[in-house]
Amino acid sequence: MAARYVRAFHEANPALPLGILSLVTGYGDTGAALCRSGVDKIAFTGSTRTGSKIMATCAETLTPVVLECGGKDPVIVAADADIAAAAEAVAWGAFTNGGQTCVGVERVYVERSVAAQFTGTLVQHARAIAPGGDASATYGPMTMPSQIDIVRRHLADAEAAGGRALIGGLPSIGERFVGPTVLVDTPENCSAVREETFGPTVTVREVDSIEEAIELSNHHRYALGASVFSRSHAEEIAAQLVCGQVTVNSVIAFAGMGSVPMGGVGASGFGRVHGDEGFAEFCRTHSRVTKLFDIPGFELVTLRRRRWVMPLIDRVLGLRHRR
Repeated sequence: MAARYVRAFHEANPALPLGILSLVTGYGDTGAALCRSGVDKIAFTGSTRTGSKIMATCAETLTPVVLECGGKDPVIVAADADIAAAAEAVAWGAFTNGGQTCVGVERVYVERSVAAQFTGTLVQHARAIAPGGDASATYGPMTMPSQIDIVRRHLADAEAAGGRALIGGLPSIGERFVGPTVLVDTPENCSAVREETFGPTVTVREVDSIEEAIELSNHHRYALGASVFSRSHAEEIAAQLVCGQVTVNSVIAFAGMGSVPMGGVGASGFGRVHGDEGFAEFCRTHSRVTKLFDIPGFELVTLRRRRWVMPLIDRVLGLRHRR
């Protein structure tokens, strides 16, 4: 995808010199060299662990950074939600691209009165999903073998802690592909809930109230995105979630809107991309103050300033800015 963007940029701007926009691929040593190359700013998207290394390396030269790191994005489903729409959206948010999406859905908190209906509908969607490498596949392989190991560890931890896979689970893990997995009864302290899985898995937990759902959503080191499904209280719920962005009655919608700032809180990073805030991240503020006229006897920048000048300034500023 990055290569296509670079190619399209050059095709659209043939008069610009080469090097205005470049693409360099590589592993960790390439990234480390980039951090020390003298660029003005580094913007990174990836894991919190790698983001911490980038931040430490850039600190050597005081190179500023924007870090959009890992996520464990929650979804809250209220009793008054459109359950069919919520289940379909969660299935897409959790399983699209094999779950390898930084703002993908990884955990769901659903009110108990509609939990069975929601979970059953979600499993139905999962049963219609087929990973593979041909045109009929819903999604493709895991990008890195190491990511399969992480998914396997999380599912094993969930099973050992009493979690149940209603579909998928450990038997669905192949050499390159992982089947869609819906986990229930998974404790909150399990790695499948506490760590970013970045695979086609989602945990579902029944809650007694929306207040409990909000508390569980916020009680996490990751705070990238979140979603809320409710016909009557979505905005109220969304306002209480600690994260970078919230989608109401949908999932991941903000990622496709260039005008909406996007970024994380806590272990999910800091800084913003997209929108006015994202544009400002890559600009330097340059301030200028010009003296327009003199006031005889009222010079401020002098060692011979008269005694009455500062009390008068205090008085004037107090009158000007009082509320």
